Amino acid sequence: MSNYFLHESSYVDEGAIIGNGSKIWHFSHIMGDTKIGEKCIFGQNVNIASGVIIGNNVKVQNNVSIYTGTIIEDDVFLGPSCVLTNVTNPRSQINRHSLYEKTIIKRGATIGANATIVCGIILGRYCFIGAGTVVIKNVPDYALVLGNPGKQKGWMSRHGHILGNPDADGIMICPESKFKYKEIEPGILRCLDLDEEASLPPELKEGKIFYDEFKK
Repeated sequence: MSNYFLHESSYVDEGAIIGNGSKIWHFSHIMGDTKIGEKCIFGQNVNIASGVIIGNNVKVQNNVSIYTGTIIEDDVFLGPSCVLTNVTNPRSQINRHSLYEKTIIKRGATIGANATIVCGIILGRYCFIGAGTVVIKNVPDYALVLGNPGKQKGWMSRHGHILGNPDADGIMICPESKFKYKEIEPGILRCLDLDEEASLPPELKEGKIFYDEFKK
């Protein structure tokens, strides 16, 4: 039996699987047949529907509903009141319970507050969806997407910094981690210093400088 924290105001239905060290806070509901990994955090008023799969170390802020058909990989961040969906053309009169569309949120992705993710798409590894953005198509790894409809405006490092213009060798450097990034082919960015599936070194897992300091 796993060891996780459940606030007394929240409910976990029979059949849900929740990993060790996860925390479920106030007024949340985890439905049955849901699989949640280790060390996840779910804020206030979170609903997770049946059949959802969530990896390890996922952080879900207040007022987020995750619907059937959603797969969330490790290290994903879902900002307050962001919106996920599972039917492109919903009608109250039409039962489409057997037609829920799959949305995949890949490892390390961030979805900002109040962003909306239209279902049936893939958000790439370490992509960054800005607050209030409406995403209607697949997003590449490390892409920064802003606006309505969402459009790629640049690249984000694994530490959440906009990558500046490349040097003569096509290299972009994260100002915090100093990791190097490069487009290995048009539209495909990779980190040259750490594999996308590898964990961050312990010394790079704690932020120590405010974001505004990197703008100076």
